[in-house]
Amino acid sequence: MLRVILLAILLATPARAADVTVFAAASLKTALDEIAALWQAETGQTAALSYGGSPALARQILAAAPADIFISASPEWMDLVEDAGLLEEGTRHDLLGNRLVLVAHGDAAPITLDAGTDLVALLAGGKLSMAMIDSVPAGQYGRQALTTLGLWDRVSGSVAQSENVRAALQLVALGEAPLGVVYATDALAEPGVSVIFVFPETTHAPIVYPAAIVADSAGSGAEAFLAYLSSAAASDIFRAQGFLLPEAP
Repeated sequence: MLRVILLAILLATPARAADVTVFAAASLKTALDEIAALWQAETGQTAALSYGGSPALARQILAAAPADIFISASPEWMDLVEDAGLLEEGTRHDLLGNRLVLVAHGDAAPITLDAGTDLVALLAGGKLSMAMIDSVPAGQYGRQALTTLGLWDRVSGSVAQSENVRAALQLVALGEAPLGVVYATDALAEPGVSVIFVFPETTHAPIVYPAAIVADSAGSGAEAFLAYLSSAAASDIFRAQGFLLPEAP
């Protein structure tokens, strides 16, 4: 009888909530998973990580989703949340930077992209995989870069759009698209693709990842985890994954 009572108590006890809930751009997954595991090992605290396209995450926060920290892949979507008064004052800062690359399925040799490149011919009837070009930062940066190089008008009809950059990457890794435009960090995390071109930084707006605590955060570990993201241990992981760190003031 006692065993039955104890079992009933255990089943009625809710699982322990994470100390912090983080909404983060999909391109951060590999690095943040490792950082959260290290943080838990060092502090005993846990982080629940929710990844997606920055616009989708921003809209969820605007709709009162229970996020403690938001890390966007562009200032635009962080601005939207901040303008709505949903960030803790003084917590927003630029956490990371990135580079934009063209990847190919499997092993492939580097190429040069310029106004004379026949990118459609390189696709050989396939699609150029990109994140959503009107809303997702990686897609927006990609369209900017291809426009600057004089290639967008010719290739735009051959673009396959995905809801976030990791989904765009997977299309190339699986061979469903021969080429894709993603972040350098995504390419580094996926052995099924090769980087064949690095877009010059002058071809697109700076790639910046702002981070901030969401207003009225309920997570007890929000301040601690946000600070940990700038620690030496976290910085080493970000560097190893190919992210760029802001220069010290």
